[in-house]
Amino acid sequence: MNRLFAITGIINYAIVVFLNAFTDLGHKIIIQNTVFKVYDGDLQIILTAIVNALILLPFILMFSPSGFLADKFPKNKIMEYSAAFAVVITLGITYSYYQGWFFTAFVMTFLLALQSALYGPAKYGYIKELVGVQHITAGNALIQGTTTVAILGGIIFYTVLFEGMFSEALTTKEEILKAIAPLGWLLVVGSVIEWFLASKLPNKMIEASQRRFEFQKYIQGVYLRRNFKIITRKREIFEAIIALSLFWSISQVVLAIFGEYAKSELGVTNTIFVQGVMALAGVGIVLGSILASHFSKYYINTGLVAIGSVMITLLVFLIPFVSSMALLAFMFMLFGIAAGLLMVPLNAHIQFLAPTVHLGTILAGSNFVQNIFMFSFLLLTTLFAYFGMNSTFLFYLMGFVGICLSYIVLKRYKAMTFWAIFEMFSKMRHRYNYVGLENIPSSKGVLLLGNHVSWVDWIIVQLPLQKRINYMMDKDIYYWPLLHSAFKLGETIPVSTKASKDAFVEAHKRLLGGKIVGLYPEGEISKDGELGKFYRGYEMIPQNYDGVIVPFFIEGIYGSMFAKYKPKKRRNIFRRRKINVYFAPPVPMDTKADEIRDIILAMKEKYETK
Repeated sequence: MNRLFAITGIINYAIVVFLNAFTDLGHKIIIQNTVFKVYDGDLQIILTAIVNALILLPFILMFSPSGFLADKFPKNKIMEYSAAFAVVITLGITYSYYQGWFFTAFVMTFLLALQSALYGPAKYGYIKELVGVQHITAGNALIQGTTTVAILGGIIFYTVLFEGMFSEALTTKEEILKAIAPLGWLLVVGSVIEWFLASKLPNKMIEASQRRFEFQKYIQGVYLRRNFKIITRKREIFEAIIALSLFWSISQVVLAIFGEYAKSELGVTNTIFVQGVMALAGVGIVLGSILASHFSKYYINTGLVAIGSVMITLLVFLIPFVSSMALLAFMFMLFGIAAGLLMVPLNAHIQFLAPTVHLGTILAGSNFVQNIFMFSFLLLTTLFAYFGMNSTFLFYLMGFVGICLSYIVLKRYKAMTFWAIFEMFSKMRHRYNYVGLENIPSSKGVLLLGNHVSWVDWIIVQLPLQKRINYMMDKDIYYWPLLHSAFKLGETIPVSTKASKDAFVEAHKRLLGGKIVGLYPEGEISKDGELGKFYRGYEMIPQNYDGVIVPFFIEGIYGSMFAKYKPKKRRNIFRRRKINVYFAPPVPMDTKADEIRDIILAMKEKYETK
């Protein structure tokens, strides 16, 4: 993360993103709190849903123009001009407050969202341009965390000021707006500062689109159809967009109905408590984003997505059973953590897979689909409320949507989820340090050969590698009833003394396909932490493939609770161990077992902690 903050322009960029979200949220909170004070029951749900819908509608209408602008022009300039537009809008909003024009201020929500819609694809596309692919997950975590802190800060800041200016003598929406009108100047100041800082952002544009925007084609839907083809061209991108859309739909409905639920079911009428509980989801998103960045140190860890999705589903189902505001606050924070685990990898994955020339269009398309989903869900929420269905029913309905979301992401990322769970548990016990990862080629077959000192060596070696390792393992262990399904999911290769030739033929097929095959030439876990005899079985793998052998040495795991054999003098079991893994430079495929052992022995003598 320190390297990220050393990038020129990153601080200004983060502040611009913060102020944009803080200002947008500020006006929305003022309108929502006014609705909360004046209206009750079904009408409150309907008006809250309409406010949210007005924010979403511009993202639907601006799909093609915003994507075109982000691809055609420097993204920093789009952010600058959008911020200037926000200054004009916030001045209009402030005037509406002073005049007590509630419905004018209500509709101005649409205009403020319009500038955000034009700004959105440029904002997210700028991450990849500014920080590069190497820091793309950390960059997304920073921007997601910054946006969330802005939302959290905006909710608390404007709600506290709103309550401070509100009095029970104010009974109409017009009176309330006039009383809180000075808050409008804070929106203006935020927009002016955002505009100034956006003007200082560096131009990082690499390649501009040569297309021209024709309004007639926009009206006729030509751009819509063309751009939709672009976002559906790569199935993995489109599935990630659908997953984000379902998540945001659940979130929008939960936030839209929680105020009414707290008021009618729990008897809470103070907006500070209601908004404060929901704001803790923002704290959770910051924590979840940090966790996602931590677990994506070496690659975009898409396995976190399903973990976040399952957590969200369970929490939404549980909310109606809880009557304590303190417990609800904790649950909303957990909801936010789960959201961070889901959003950060998915957004980074979309940006990583998107071609640079179409990045703006794909990000605008992502916004478009997400907002179509959210708008539709809010419309359904409004209809359900109109026909008398209460907030409890809507929570259960969102829980079932969560089940659909979990099914989609588990189906796509099941193998990565399997590894992510193992990684989470293993990092509770160990701190890992990897040296020589650059020695593992990414574009050819790799045979990994190393020492074997514990039951979890296979997890330790896999953690920093995005490509899955196809381990070769004893056939009897492979068919253990409780673990067979997991081994099969992990694409392991069973080996038996009677049919070892078939196993090595299978290993050859996978190496031909550019995969990584892992093997422990000792054939068993070390009894004393020393290197045993290296068997020559791997030499039976046909060598007519484009690949190399990479020897590795694991240091620090012997004697732990996961080692098969433990020394008499053991460490404190509650202390986290530091595990070091060293990867040697690649050697030719025909390197013999004794030579591999000598390489690993040399690493052991050089690096092992005495």
